[in-house]
Amino acid sequence: MIKKIFLLTLLVMCCVPCSSQKEIKINSLPKLVVGIVVDQMRYDYITRFYNRFENGGFKRMINEGFNCKNNHFNYVPTYTGPGHASVYTGTTPKNHGIISNNWYDKFGKRMVYCASDSLVSPVGSASQSERMSPRRMKTSTVADQNRLHTQFKGKTIGVAIKDRGAILPAGHTANGAYWFRGRDEGKWITTSYYRSELPDWVKKFNASGKAASYLKEWNTLYDINTYVESGTDKNTYERGFKGKETATFPYDLAALKDQNSGYDIIKSTAYGNSLTADFAIAVIQGEQLGTDDITDFLTVSFSSTDYVGHNFGVNSKEIQDTYLRLDKDLERLFNTLDSKVGKGKYTVFLTADHGAVHVPSYLKSVKIPAGYFDRNAFITKVKAFVKKEFGVGGLIKNMSNNQLFFNYEKLKENKIVPELLQRTIAHFVLQEKQIDKVFTRHQLETGEYTSGIGALIQKGFNQKRSGDVMIVLDPATISYSKTGSTHGSGLTYDTHAPLLFFGNGIQKGSTTQETYITDIAPTISALLGIAFPNGATGKVLSFVLE
Repeated sequence: MIKKIFLLTLLVMCCVPCSSQKEIKINSLPKLVVGIVVDQMRYDYITRFYNRFENGGFKRMINEGFNCKNNHFNYVPTYTGPGHASVYTGTTPKNHGIISNNWYDKFGKRMVYCASDSLVSPVGSASQSERMSPRRMKTSTVADQNRLHTQFKGKTIGVAIKDRGAILPAGHTANGAYWFRGRDEGKWITTSYYRSELPDWVKKFNASGKAASYLKEWNTLYDINTYVESGTDKNTYERGFKGKETATFPYDLAALKDQNSGYDIIKSTAYGNSLTADFAIAVIQGEQLGTDDITDFLTVSFSSTDYVGHNFGVNSKEIQDTYLRLDKDLERLFNTLDSKVGKGKYTVFLTADHGAVHVPSYLKSVKIPAGYFDRNAFITKVKAFVKKEFGVGGLIKNMSNNQLFFNYEKLKENKIVPELLQRTIAHFVLQEKQIDKVFTRHQLETGEYTSGIGALIQKGFNQKRSGDVMIVLDPATISYSKTGSTHGSGLTYDTHAPLLFFGNGIQKGSTTQETYITDIAPTISALLGIAFPNGATGKVLSFVLE
């Protein structure tokens, strides 16, 4: 009798159509994926300001989702363009080709910008400096793969104050990418790469006066005396704004705008993030994102955190206020997603495009090794040395992004072997103060580094676009002004970035296991059941997914 019951049960189980399980999985897909990049966000901003955050922004992501506490960039240079490209392509500059924000084009013999495109026209602005597209990025993004997978029924929209922060994440197939044109315009714009005219909802937003409403006083959200998690308001490590004697609260933006490039002043305040959140909410409503069962993508980059960091430094009251206000802007965005898409029906990830170093002059004041590198004096010295050694000038064509580019026509003309010039320069440069390490093209092309700074440089080295000699500066040594913070190195202050997931398909929890920026796109691809971006080298973070 028991045997008959077992056989009957087995027969019933076998008769259940497996398609029903598949359908449950399809129906559980998020209606909308929102990718958030906070420009220049160090991981320790989460822990440093945690007790000051409210429950609906960063804390909501941490408490309802998954926190990767030991997340890093696995390449250098750690700049905005490469960062955004790497988050969404799931690979490094070695493959996606965005080796910096600007780089020397050896074939065109000129500097190029990561998003510039002379083949397109600005839409919404008359400025020819706004001719932008993603064409310089060589691989697809996770948003591209979602478009392909859904036969282009799933939408993709990119939003950021910075053009590159909107364009690179959205990918090659986006329905739209919008960024903020400041100066005397104060409008959200795009280019003919995406469309010939701004949508009506964008025109309506631009005409609403929302940007102008932020030309007001910027004071701290709470009593400045309670901002004990940051340094003193008045110090010598901050730049501030033209027209104001000290870099101290409050700032009258309406009075200062004419001396600070008009509407551009909003970018360098916490209000730039608020304006971005306003526009992202308008995108959700205007494009009807997440209103059907086909997954859409919204990529949002909060760029003003970077502008504020560069201006005031990572230990400033201004940075703290910017993050406390961003926390409230995230809450507004999440509340909109709850009401327009539905709780549990969307997925969000949040990360950064790089971190930032403490102001070196501040570090020196507290006895931590740090310094400033004179790039111009260095290149003058190297050129003089090379001319003396080889008896001919002009062998170095360019120095940018801590890379030396050779003049190969000159080398050929004078029968100089490139590897010899590389080795000779590397040996000389390594004797210089403030230079920690040197790598040559020959080393990076013929060897394989599995750890350390060599591995990071190799993953950022694009054979066709990168230079011939790469230099690494001492820790906390930068080529920058003596006020404000910057970034670009392979040290942890630049590589350690937050990575938070929450929403549909995401586990609750945290890990201190090392994860990488390049793991984000494969993980979201696995969540959606779509092909990985075509150059992806990252891995799926299976412990994040339900």
